[in-house]
Amino acid sequence: MSGFYRMMSGRRFAAHEKAESGGQGHNKRTGTGTVSEGQPERQEMRGSTVIGVALRTSVLMILLCGLAYPLVSTGVAQVLFPQQANGSMLRDAEGRVVGSELIGQSFADSAFFQGRVSSVDYNGAGSGSSNYAPSNPALIQRVKDSIADWQKHNPDVPVSQVPVDLITNSGSGLDPHISPQAARVQIPRISGLTGIPQDRLRALVQEQTEGRSAGVFGEPRVNVLKLNLALEAQMKVEQPAKP
Repeated sequence: MSGFYRMMSGRRFAAHEKAESGGQGHNKRTGTGTVSEGQPERQEMRGSTVIGVALRTSVLMILLCGLAYPLVSTGVAQVLFPQQANGSMLRDAEGRVVGSELIGQSFADSAFFQGRVSSVDYNGAGSGSSNYAPSNPALIQRVKDSIADWQKHNPDVPVSQVPVDLITNSGSGLDPHISPQAARVQIPRISGLTGIPQDRLRALVQEQTEGRSAGVFGEPRVNVLKLNLALEAQMKVEQPAKP
C-alpha cells in the first residue's frame, strides 16, 4: 500500500512538474516578457496610424473648407445674387463704375447732393467714428465748421432748417444714405447751380426715397449716389433747353 502510494505520488509530482514546465514555455511565448519586447513596435505602429489619420483628415478639410466650399458659395452667389456678390456697384450712363451703393462718398461739385460727414474720409477699407462726447471741443469745432460750410454754399436755407444728419457722421463713417428732408433742403442750391426747376428736383428726391425695411424697420432714406446719378441724367436732359 505504501509502495502504491509512493508510485502515485511520484506520478502526480512528475505530472505537476511537466505542467509547470509547459506553462513556463507558454509564458515565454505569450507572457509578459514577450509583450514587453513587442510594445515599442506596437507603439510605433499606433503612432504611424495616428499621423496618417491626421494627415488624411487635414487634406480632406483643406479640400472641403478651403476649396470646395468657397467655390460652391461663390458660384451660388454669382448665379442668385450677382449684383450683391460683386459689391453692389453702380454705373453711370456710359457704363463706368462710379461707386458702391453700400458706401458713401464725397462729391466735390456743389451742384450735386451731399451726404453725411465721414470720420474716415469715406475710406471703404475701414470704418469707424471718433466717438467724441457731445461736450468734446473737437466735436464742437467740427460741427461749427460743418455749419459754416453749409451757410457758405446754402445762403438761402437757415441753419435752423438743416437736418442733424447733414452735420453729424454715422457710426461707420460710410453711411450712403441721408434723410429725405436732408436731400430736400439742398434743392435751392442745386436748382440755382444747374437750372433744373425745384419741382423736378423734389420729384427726383421722391423717386429715390426708400421706405422702411420690411415696412417697419428704420426710417425712410435716400441713397445719395443713386440720387446724384439720377440728377446727372436730368442735367443732360436740361442742357439742350439752355440758351
